[in-house]
Amino acid sequence: MNKLSISVVLAALLSSGCQTLTPVDKTTEETLSQLNNASPAEISDTLLSAIQEPIEADEPPPVFDDVWERIRYQLSIDIPQNRPVVAERNYYQRHQAYLNRIAKRAEPYLYFIVEEVEKRQMPIEIALLPIVESAFDPFGYSHRSASGIWQFMPQTGERFNLKQNWWYDGRRDIVQSTRAALDYLSYLHKTLEGDWLNAIAAYNSGEGRLLKAIRKNRKKHLPTDFWSLDLPKETTAYVPKLLALSDLLKRQDEFNVSWRKIINAQVVESVDIGSQIDLAMAADMADISLTELYRLNPAFNRWATDPNGPHSLLLPADKVDVFKEKLAATSAEDRLRWQHYTVKKGDTLSVIAAKFSTSPSAIQSLNKLNSHIIQIGQNLLVPLSEGKLKSEHLPTSVRSAVAKAPQAQKTHIVTNGDTLWDISREYDVTIKQLARWNKLKPNSILRLGQKLTIYQEAKAQKIAATNRTITYKVRRGDSLARIASKFNLTVKEIVKWNDLAGQKYLYPGQKLKLKVDVKNS
Repeated sequence: MNKLSISVVLAALLSSGCQTLTPVDKTTEETLSQLNNASPAEISDTLLSAIQEPIEADEPPPVFDDVWERIRYQLSIDIPQNRPVVAERNYYQRHQAYLNRIAKRAEPYLYFIVEEVEKRQMPIEIALLPIVESAFDPFGYSHRSASGIWQFMPQTGERFNLKQNWWYDGRRDIVQSTRAALDYLSYLHKTLEGDWLNAIAAYNSGEGRLLKAIRKNRKKHLPTDFWSLDLPKETTAYVPKLLALSDLLKRQDEFNVSWRKIINAQVVESVDIGSQIDLAMAADMADISLTELYRLNPAFNRWATDPNGPHSLLLPADKVDVFKEKLAATSAEDRLRWQHYTVKKGDTLSVIAAKFSTSPSAIQSLNKLNSHIIQIGQNLLVPLSEGKLKSEHLPTSVRSAVAKAPQAQKTHIVTNGDTLWDISREYDVTIKQLARWNKLKPNSILRLGQKLTIYQEAKAQKIAATNRTITYKVRRGDSLARIASKFNLTVKEIVKWNDLAGQKYLYPGQKLKLKVDVKNS
């Protein structure tokens, strides 16, 4: 390569780098002038330096400790200060306790939802939509049979591949319902000619209703934006609710509201389990309570996962490694509690399933039967449901609790905004237990002042440890010192936990394991 060719290459490198990055110390012309009198070795060194030397941006994007701040930074939809928006904003502003309750419910899920919305380059406001839909209650159930944090109707759930059966309801699956909701919103955005407010409105009332209202306005030569359409009363309030929440997040100081901090890091992780598993056994393997497992995996209707999948569990990130180790050491047959049963006259799989509060498909799957045909005297393995447990079949921790822990009766008086979900979290019990103790349905609406009976261990409740291992994703502008300061750690600790000895730089997207106090960091 002659000097002229090298000069052209270097000029191209330098000029292309200067389009988006900070300028180098010398101008391109000065560098080319020096090259005219340089030796080939010097030219090679200059080229290598131009290619390899890192060039820092003037101002790296901000790095956020709090997911709400991350959302606030990206808010982009214009918020008109009209009567519908102001009315909804005033309502939320007067109910700080409600916002606190929402943040508490959203804590395990919001980071994941924000990540998914960002991946698709959708407006970040969509991450706030579960507040409008369900107040982030994964067991939320409407009078129209909508369910989950995204409030999918049964038919719409089927349309977007959310499985619903005796074992499992994908509308309540945090991962799958978020995928389906974003699929649906993307489809609506495309169908409604790129108008996000109309797409969000159609998520509430259906695209047919929006398209009809748009056609009606076009015939009258009227505008077809959301504010100009003739829509049902519920839908005309739906979009202003979302915009009101966005406005309160954007101008929280001005309106004197606060958003309870949610750590901006991955705290839960989806784990592929490969086959059906008893949920009590899974909780034991992950070293968490069965209650916590159900809270992270609210889609499961029964005591075990669906034999035909999906075969995945959402688990605390710091429990994943130990869970995987124990799972790998447990055969598929041993992942269910079961007992022997000998088929009697008159038995069918349905009759046996009814006796043991399970399903014919579960018995068929466990016994690897090719059909529903069974014979008198045939020996079957029958899964044990939560209603048919014997203490010897329980995991060790659960068996010890059943054998030793005396029960203390408590009374909870329902206050404004209480749901069975909130109360179950407060007392560390399941919704099914609350419903059974108080002769309620799991989707019952509670009354102000209603008294609920709750049973807990009589001994003093242990204070839950707040130290958790989280997965933190490095962003532009991060350094070890900055991350350490953010989470009250030392650089030495981060280096040790992640085997970073000798690694000089972090790179965007790199994942770090951090042991933090999630309440105080």
